[in-house]
Formats: sequence, C-alpha cells, structure tokens
Amino acid sequence: MATDYDELRTDVKESQNDSLEALQSAKAPDAKSVVQELDEADAFDGLTPGGEFIAEELVVEVVPQADDEFTCYSCFLVRHRSQVAREKNGHAYCIECEG
Repeated sequence: MATDYDELRTDVKESQNDSLEALQSAKAPDAKSVVQELDEADAFDGLTPGGEFIAEELVVEVVPQADDEFTCYSCFLVRHRSQVAREKNGHAYCIECEG
C-alpha cells in the first residue's frame, strides 16, 4: 500500500482541532482594557525599564592625539602612523579604508 507523506498524521489533526477549539473558547481582551494598558505603558515613558530615573554623569578622560598618530579622514578613527595608506589634500587615510 502506498503512503502519502504529504498528508497530516492523525495525531496532528486531532491536536490542531483541539487547539482551534481552545482558541475559540478563550476570551479575547476588549478594546477598553487594551486602551487602558496602552495608557499605563505611556505613563512610564522616559524612565528606565526598572521604573527609576537615573541621573548620572559620565566621566571620560580625553587623551590628546600623540605625535605618532593620525585621524583617518574616512572612518575618523585614531590610528598609528604605520597604518597610513595615503595622504591627499592634507588628509590621511588608513589601510582599512583604502583596502
């Protein structure tokens, strides 16, 4: 007897019917409750996910560019002079950008 491998197995058919019945019997939220949930979510805008406001100042030490470094005019990264691929019109380009 030939077997049709494209046909759904009987246990899969039964589980699909059961899940469809469960979805149909489940209560869907009404429009008022959805609007209320959205309004509550909007009230928390501007806060961190934990619900607290954090006022911290980021402290970063700025190190000046050294004499043996340059800033690539294409990617704007500070690189060592050994990575200069070319200089044109007073602008240096790194090896990665010139590829």
